[in-house]
Amino acid sequence: MNKLPIPPSGIYTFENARLHASLTVGFDGLADADGFVSADVAINGGRIVSIAPHRLGTPASPGAVDLKGRIVLPCFVDCHTHLDKGHIWQRSPNPDGSFAGALYAAHADRAARWSAKDVSRRMDFALRTAFAHGTKAIRTHLDSAAPQDAISWPVFEDIREKWHGRIDLQAACLVGIEETRDQAWFAGLARRVAGARGVLGAVTYMVPDLDALLDRMFALAVEHGLDLDFHADETDAIDAISLKKIAEAALRHRFERKILVGHCCSLARQPDGEVLDTLDKVARAKIAVVSLPMCNLYLQDRRHDQTTPRWRGVTLLHEMKARGIPVAVASDNTRDPFYAYGDLDMLEVYRMATRILHLDHPVGDWPRAVAQTPAKTMQLDNTGVLQPGGPADLVVFKGRNWTELLSRPEADRIVIRDGKPIDTSLPDYAELDDLMRA
Repeated sequence: MNKLPIPPSGIYTFENARLHASLTVGFDGLADADGFVSADVAINGGRIVSIAPHRLGTPASPGAVDLKGRIVLPCFVDCHTHLDKGHIWQRSPNPDGSFAGALYAAHADRAARWSAKDVSRRMDFALRTAFAHGTKAIRTHLDSAAPQDAISWPVFEDIREKWHGRIDLQAACLVGIEETRDQAWFAGLARRVAGARGVLGAVTYMVPDLDALLDRMFALAVEHGLDLDFHADETDAIDAISLKKIAEAALRHRFERKILVGHCCSLARQPDGEVLDTLDKVARAKIAVVSLPMCNLYLQDRRHDQTTPRWRGVTLLHEMKARGIPVAVASDNTRDPFYAYGDLDMLEVYRMATRILHLDHPVGDWPRAVAQTPAKTMQLDNTGVLQPGGPADLVVFKGRNWTELLSRPEADRIVIRDGKPIDTSLPDYAELDDLMRA
């Protein structure tokens, strides 16, 4: 609940807010050891008017909201989700928690249940949840094998229009790379994606003709002026090197638009020489990588012989970041056969990523991975960063430092959109009960 005296409109100032320098313009060199600066943020008419260093000991200004050192972050950017799959666990659970089990359960549910009404209601439920948690932009993958493409893309376009001004929505088509062998059908899908201002995507596997299929995707992306988004190497197989193949294709085509590749789990299992060669090519191709720490921790190395998993399933974000490769973390699946949990809460994602991937000691500029970096990959201006003249879209937390912020769910956070606090009540799961019945 909002217990701060924040006016519903008008002019006000947050005084003594803790802003992270990596997500705030104009504070280079002023941050403490945790990357924070104490600042006063003036807001007027839905915009940030000014951000100035806070002078300790000065009396509060009339009408100012004294945050007393609370952390304030820009609204989040979630660049890899599956809104069309979300919230089907109750009716289609994963029988054994495996990747194969997830594929089987999701396919069966899609074939039997994914009408326009079903997809629309679950997507809207997910977006209301993300909005309440403080997310401003989302990219979702849409299962696009026929006949689902004719159902889900119109639903997405309708949802995007309804959510305009609250959440910036992008969609990437999702098909297995082998489905692109049907050149006429895939060319038609590319036209549909282009017409919806979407992103061309696929799941890559080490099929014998992978290079030729990637060439086809890159050629269509060039033809239609589309960005690319891949699922790659979501496995522990050491010989899964499709991330490198994607980078080689990008270099081969001199591709200049944005490329985002998700998962890349197998890279953490490969010999150093293979890793270094892949990272060199990914950096030269200017590819961005998103890790999905919660889902991959859930699926990867799951065992059924009463033994404990031995690895975390995440990719080599530290090594990538050191090479200048843009890196992000995101929600991925939510309450579906690929991940039984999750709530599209990017604070939870960042909390878990910090623990799983060791994004701390020092924290450095890792907070960009849930804000500014994915915003740039999605080509969203004035998003994921706090700056004078920018939108007053931010989240006010109780925590005053990293250990406070990342130790509690922060369920009582205050989300500010266009300078005004929003209702952060979460939708009730019971709303979907009728969709869960046979």
